[in-house]
Amino acid sequence: MARKFSIICLAIICSFTLSTGFAFASESKVPAAKPEITKHRELPSFKKPKHLDAADIYDAPGDVKLLLGTLQGIVNRELPRIYLIESDEEGKTTWLEDLAVPYTLHEDYWKVFDLYRSEAAGMIIYDPDVPDTINVATTLAGLKDAVVASPELAEKLSAAPYHLNVLEDLRGKFNSRMEAYNWQYEQLWDQTTHQMLVGLAPDTAIRIPSGLPESFVTIAEEKEQIRDASNRDVYSLDLTPLLGKSAVYLRFDDAFPQDGWGPAIHEVTVKADGQTIASFIAGSPEEEAYLYDRQNSKFLEGQGGHRFADNGNYFVYEFTPPAGTKQLTAEVDMWNQYKVSAGNIKPLSAEQREPYAYLRDYAVANRAMVFWLDSNVPEQLALFEKIMSDVEPGTPYLGWFSNDVEGEFSSVEIASRYGVYVLAADWFSNLTVFSGTKPKYAPAKKSPRPALENKIYVTYTFTEGDNFQYNQHRMRVMWDDPARGKVPLNWTSSPLLHEGAPAILNYYLNTATENDLLIAGPSGAGYFYPNAWPDASFGEFLKQTQHYLKKTGMTIPYVLNRVDSQNVPLTPFKASAYEEEYDVPGLFISYEDKYGVEIVNDSLPVSTIRGISTAQDGLQVLQEAKANWDGKSPLFVSLGLLAWSMTPSDAVKLTEALGEEFEVVRADHYFSLIRESYGLKKSK
Repeated sequence: MARKFSIICLAIICSFTLSTGFAFASESKVPAAKPEITKHRELPSFKKPKHLDAADIYDAPGDVKLLLGTLQGIVNRELPRIYLIESDEEGKTTWLEDLAVPYTLHEDYWKVFDLYRSEAAGMIIYDPDVPDTINVATTLAGLKDAVVASPELAEKLSAAPYHLNVLEDLRGKFNSRMEAYNWQYEQLWDQTTHQMLVGLAPDTAIRIPSGLPESFVTIAEEKEQIRDASNRDVYSLDLTPLLGKSAVYLRFDDAFPQDGWGPAIHEVTVKADGQTIASFIAGSPEEEAYLYDRQNSKFLEGQGGHRFADNGNYFVYEFTPPAGTKQLTAEVDMWNQYKVSAGNIKPLSAEQREPYAYLRDYAVANRAMVFWLDSNVPEQLALFEKIMSDVEPGTPYLGWFSNDVEGEFSSVEIASRYGVYVLAADWFSNLTVFSGTKPKYAPAKKSPRPALENKIYVTYTFTEGDNFQYNQHRMRVMWDDPARGKVPLNWTSSPLLHEGAPAILNYYLNTATENDLLIAGPSGAGYFYPNAWPDASFGEFLKQTQHYLKKTGMTIPYVLNRVDSQNVPLTPFKASAYEEEYDVPGLFISYEDKYGVEIVNDSLPVSTIRGISTAQDGLQVLQEAKANWDGKSPLFVSLGLLAWSMTPSDAVKLTEALGEEFEVVRADHYFSLIRESYGLKKSK
């Protein structure tokens, strides 16, 4: 699923390793590392942590985060002892405390480095001029038991009291990212584990404080939730009050960040004392000269070409008026839910990048090869497919993909063609620690199914369950909403938490109410597109991975199935495989602007999810459903609640607005009612 607010408008995550005649994960070509993948496991087994030294690196420089993340991988390979605090979304120590493992919290992260630096054989220096050498350095760190250092940190670590040896210096070794990745594939691939693939961006945008930057004031804002460009106009903005400094900055935000229809900008013209000093159309080369911070904004060809930013995203232009300018104006061709602000003090920019530590502990501990390739660029696609073709069907790909939505759609489809499934985990912290915890699930709380009547049966499903880091961060925030438990909710999640992070799954299953039902995120035990997966291995893959769904109770899958970036129905063969190997009572599929139930192969209910991003959206959909319902037989509506913008409180608000014709139910009851209504046999 789309993982962040920036992709909502465009898009409105396993197996046993060996089976007779079917290998899910190939044997590594180097001596097996600890931890190792064994039979009946898909993800490596780590030892149970006994004590953790926790380092707060939330505000640390990026190169320090990278240094400690790679050290963590070396140390935790033998026994998890280092825990890194990288996020505060769910609370800095929330999961650390829930682990119930003794720990020491170190505000000075260098103390943790001092405790364990002797376990590093040396360091690998990356080349800041070729950021992707951060990934090559991470791969080398796993193979050489080394840490990764920036040139500045390397200078410090070479001297007293550290005296770390330089094992590899990548500065000047490569002229481009592809040169670096081709060298890595040719020289290191055979030395790394082939039991998993790891895709990580080499760096990320620096953290930008929330709210408007210093000196910025709002100068124009759409007050209505408009999504159809009906308010498109050329808006005149007076920037004169901001004159007096070297530059003026114009920022565009989403006025209603909860629903994903932010500002769309086609053309900007800026005049100083009546003379044009800047004029460009979004997406043109001329725009680049003024685009100070594109953050997570996107460009689309429609409407003559436009740049947009949805939800919490934005973009900023920089204009430098001539000295002595008395009047400065901007004319902007824009529409939808715009919020325009301007300032004259240079703000921080997401264009500034830094390394990060997320998931690198896991890559280093497992001696995996780390890469970042865009499947929409031919040269990068060729290497991406070469790597995919070198692993066995059923191999997991941990991390994510470049190029946002387009990268997700094309890359997941390509991976699926090679029988590789995805675990979105590029923002998951401390996977080497969580993998050492053990599952201990309380029995699921049951509730009686309502009797079938002539009603509109509605089920709510939170999206994003393919996503390990969603399980760790955003889902915990939503789960702790006091409104949870008041109405039936389906929570998509990853069945592979059973091996990757049992402590996290323990928390959710052990605190679930009778109104909370965890179901499998797209598209079962891992994120893949069923139709793209080779028929020859698909049935056996589902048969083997059914173990994870059964163990976790996530026996109802939510399926995403795309071909050429378009949602498509399951083929009868793939639907039969789900029914026979997963033994499902029914399936959810897609994320559309429509809902409906289809009985595939005359036996399997498949319910299309109608996506919504606000309670208001949901109420409108259900009111329309009621208006078109004849009341003579039950109607079934599945709503997909966008996890990045909705909470249990929103589900309660929506439910309270419904009339007696509606009944909200959990997914298991939903499909049981469908089966009764359609005269189908009960599922096993």
